[in-house]
Amino acid sequence: MIRAALLLCFGVLLAACNTVPLADTPTRAKITDSTLPPMKAFATPHPSAPTRPNANIAADFLSLHFRLESGRKLDYFTRFETPVTVRVTGSPPPSLEPDLRRLLTRLRREAGIDIRQITSGAANITIEAVSRAEIRRALPQAACFVIPNVSSFDEFRRDRRKPKTNWSVLRTRTRMGIFVPYDTTPQELRDCLHEELAQALGPLNDLYRLPDSVFNDDNVHTVLTGFDMLILRATYAPELRSGMTEGQVAARLPALLARLNPAGAHQPAAPVIETPRSWIDAVQTALGPGANPGARHAAANTAARTAQTLGWQDHRRAFSYYMLGRITQMTDPEAAQQQFHAALRFLSRSAATRLHAAYVVTQTAAFAIATNNGAQALREIDPMLDVAARAENAALLSTLMLLKAEALDQTGRPEEARSVRLDSLGWARYGFGSDWAVRAKMREIAALNPQNRGRG
Repeated sequence: MIRAALLLCFGVLLAACNTVPLADTPTRAKITDSTLPPMKAFATPHPSAPTRPNANIAADFLSLHFRLESGRKLDYFTRFETPVTVRVTGSPPPSLEPDLRRLLTRLRREAGIDIRQITSGAANITIEAVSRAEIRRALPQAACFVIPNVSSFDEFRRDRRKPKTNWSVLRTRTRMGIFVPYDTTPQELRDCLHEELAQALGPLNDLYRLPDSVFNDDNVHTVLTGFDMLILRATYAPELRSGMTEGQVAARLPALLARLNPAGAHQPAAPVIETPRSWIDAVQTALGPGANPGARHAAANTAARTAQTLGWQDHRRAFSYYMLGRITQMTDPEAAQQQFHAALRFLSRSAATRLHAAYVVTQTAAFAIATNNGAQALREIDPMLDVAARAENAALLSTLMLLKAEALDQTGRPEEARSVRLDSLGWARYGFGSDWAVRAKMREIAALNPQNRGRG
């Protein structure tokens, strides 16, 4: 009985991205007369200052700027050398403009970048809202992307194989095209704005070793962090300029970072533990499209074994166990919980990985609810609500709140449960989008609770 009930957990829980089939999600322009509470939005950013030594941040800066995600080396440092203008074209949904304005304000205040939005004329960065189908036809594994030296999707399609769109031949940045989907959730659209605009301005690489950055393919952080803003502020520091080599940039970084981040200047450097390609390939097979269940499970096992063999003690080892737990949850929920708790043991060692832990808690708390242990679920969920809110992750926050509502029902507190459930819906509308998607999430989480079975 327990095993059959627990199989529901896999479909309900929040992973690195939404569980809703986004390809079937209607555009927000088609959603009218909602019977749900108004969509909520985050107001005040809460970036945490980076805590790593400047020597390690310098190594991260070089890896972010002088490597592409494929591992290919870039010969020159590039950035915009003039004030940056941004224009929105295409079919943007209503949530795009306020989220973009908020992001541009943060870039000016926290990264010191001279950047502003314009409504007409040629812009340095053009953000075009196109359909998800168009993006998938262009780059099947991308949710959104940025391309140099184009200003429209038509120009990208026409010139995508020409040298002008090749990052490796750039010496400076003058024009960038960012392509985001209009038919997705408000949160995913905002996440695309944060990462792609940051990459249009600066770093082009993603590094799994970073615990506190959107420049990490684990997708745990979805809005620019304090570390990210430091990297962007350093990118536009007067000590640097486009066309510099890696050696020239490396020579300037110690003094530059000491000026921008004095707290990290006197901390001893920690060893830089690179992420091997074998582990990255295993993660991409386990979580990416196209693999069958057996291949996913084998790849997840490979990633976990690799992390253990290398002796990792950081979030990458935890992510390996988390990923393995997700993949085994449908066939062996109890064994999956062992993987999740192993992940939490590694994540508990650093305050920088509390957001990672919040994702894992959606799995362990759901298991507690499915086994009628609401008190345990509440103990796990309550510390993570503020973590999700500070990270501005509405999908994660609403999932935790819906789980909490079920746990409150199980512990005999129905009035509190109703209040928490109602409060979660505004965040769910931002995180999951359409009314039907929000209601589907509510039904999935309610189905975990044994007390709800048989009620229709």
